Amino acid sequence: MIVQELRKIQDRCKGYLPVEELHALSARTGTPLHRLHEVITFFPHFRLEPPPAVEVRVCRDMACHLRNAGRLERNLKAFAAELDGKQVHVEGVSCLGQCDHAPALVINDHVYWDVDEATLRDRIARALADPDSLPHQHADRSPPGWRIDPYNGEPRYEQIRKFVETRDGDAVLKTLEASGLKGMGGAGFPTHRKWAAVRAEAGPTKYVVCNADESEPGTFKDRELMRRAPHLLVEGMALAGLVTGAAHGYVYIRHEFEEEIEAMERAIEAARAAGLCGDRILGSDLSFPLEVFVSPGNYICGEESALLEAMEDRRAEPRNKPPFPVQAGLYGKPTVINNVETLSWVPAILAHGGEWYKSQGVRGATGLRFVSISGDVNQPGVYEVPFGQTVRELIDQAGGMRDGQQLKAIAPSGPSSGFLPAQARREALPPRFVADHMAADASTFDVLDLPLDSATLGKAGSMLGAAFVAYGDKACMVDNALNCTEFFRNESCGKCVPCRLGSQKLTDLLRSIAAGRDGKGGLSAVGELSETMMLTSICGLGQVAANPLTSLMRHFRDELDEHVERGRCPAGVCRAG
Repeated sequence: MIVQELRKIQDRCKGYLPVEELHALSARTGTPLHRLHEVITFFPHFRLEPPPAVEVRVCRDMACHLRNAGRLERNLKAFAAELDGKQVHVEGVSCLGQCDHAPALVINDHVYWDVDEATLRDRIARALADPDSLPHQHADRSPPGWRIDPYNGEPRYEQIRKFVETRDGDAVLKTLEASGLKGMGGAGFPTHRKWAAVRAEAGPTKYVVCNADESEPGTFKDRELMRRAPHLLVEGMALAGLVTGAAHGYVYIRHEFEEEIEAMERAIEAARAAGLCGDRILGSDLSFPLEVFVSPGNYICGEESALLEAMEDRRAEPRNKPPFPVQAGLYGKPTVINNVETLSWVPAILAHGGEWYKSQGVRGATGLRFVSISGDVNQPGVYEVPFGQTVRELIDQAGGMRDGQQLKAIAPSGPSSGFLPAQARREALPPRFVADHMAADASTFDVLDLPLDSATLGKAGSMLGAAFVAYGDKACMVDNALNCTEFFRNESCGKCVPCRLGSQKLTDLLRSIAAGRDGKGGLSAVGELSETMMLTSICGLGQVAANPLTSLMRHFRDELDEHVERGRCPAGVCRAG
C-alpha cells in the first residue's frame, strides 16, 4: 500500500518525503510520480519539504476552543517568535481526539494534554535544543470494568473458539439480530444485515475494515476502547471475518493515536501467536489475517468510501453511491465496514445473548452505548450508558457543570448535530416532537429531560452520535457555531462544489456576524444554501455543514440578533463585544 510506504519514508527521513525517495518508491512499485503526488498533496500529514525544527499544532475545535485553545495558540506563537520564528512554527490543527483533556496539542508528533503553558514552553525550548529530548505522555491502559468486556480485561477469545467448533454463522447473525445492535458510527445500520449482505455475496475475496479514524470533534470513545480493551476489537473483527468468509481485515486508525496503534498491534500479534487470527485459526482450516492501517489524516476519511479510497492509494474523496461497500468495497470486493464500538460489542452479545444487550436500555430504548462527553463539565470522559438515558443523567455522571455554570446548550453529536438550547421554545421545535414530548400548556422544553436515543433526537430536529458537548452559560453560541463551521470548511475534501463553496460561504457569514458587521443579507439566504448543500453534496460533511448556523437561527435567535442588529456579543467573547 503506497500510503503506508509514504508514511515509513517520512518517519525515516525526519518528517518529510525527499525527492530521491519518491523516485525510488516510484521505480520499486511501478507507480508514476504524478500518482504519488496526487496522494501526497491531499493529506496534510505528508510533506515535500523539511519541517521546522519544532512544529507545534494546537487543537482548535469544540472542547479545546471552549478551554481557550485560541489564547494558548497566540501565546505560543509569541513565544516561538522569541525563540526563533524560522525554526519553531505554531499553528492550529483540527481535532486531535483528546477532547476530555482540552486543550491538547502536538509538539513534533508527540501529543500532550493537561499540561500547563509554562511546561509547554519548556518542552518547546528543549525540543529546539535537542529534538530527541521530548518525553512521551502515556494514558491509562488499565481495564475499566465495562459491561462490554465479558472477560474483565483478560483476552480469552471464547467466541472465536466457539465459532471454530460450531462453524455456525447463522447463529451469530440471529443473536446479533435479536440484540438490535446497530452501527455506532452514526448511520445506525443494523449490524446483522450488513454482515449477512457481505456473507451472501459470491466470490472468494471479501474484506472486513474497522473504521477507527474517529476525527469528529468531541468523539474519543473508540480511542479508549482500542487502548484499554483492544482484544474486544480483535475478536469482533475476527468473528465478522469468519461469519462473512472475508479474506483479510484492516483496522484503519488515525496517525495521531500512537498509543492506540501500539495497543492494537500488540493485541493482534498476541492473538496471532495464540492461533486466534491469521492462518489456520486454532489449527483449523479457517484463516483471517488482521493488520493495522495507519491513516495519513483528514476528517473526510471517516466517511467509509473516502476511507476505502485512501486504502487504495488514492485521494480520500468520497465515492458516489451506489454501489455500496457491501457489494463493492475495498478493491471492488464485498466489504464489511464497522466502527470500533460496533465490533467491540459483538463478543459480549454472543457471550450473554441478544436479549441481554437489548434489555439494557431505559425508557423504551434498547441497548448500551459509549458516550464521549466534553465541554463545560467537571469530569469529561467516556461513559458506558444505556440508550434512553436523559441529558440530565449524563451530565450528572460527568460531574455536573464546571465553575458553577448553568447549562446553556448541547451538541449531542458534535458539530454535525448543531445545537439544542437548555430551554427550547415550543415554536422552534418540530411539531412531531411537540406532540410526543410536550404538555399542551408548556411553552418550553427542558433539554435536561431529553432522552438520548436516536428516535427522540431525530424528532427534535437533531441527531444522536458519539460526541456530546455541553456548553455553559458563559459560552457565546455565535462564536461556537463559527468554530464548528470553520472545522467543516477546513476539512472539506473539495471534490464537490456545493460543499467546497458552501462551507466557505457559511464561514464568511459567521465571521462577519461575530465581528459585528451586518449579516442580515447573508442570513436570508442560509435556508436555500443549507438545502442546496444537503441535497447535492456527495457525502455527509457537506450535508450537515450548515447545521451549526441553522440551529443557531432556530434556537438562539435573540443572541444572534444581538450580534447582527446591535453589533454586540452578550458574552463578551466575539469581537462584536
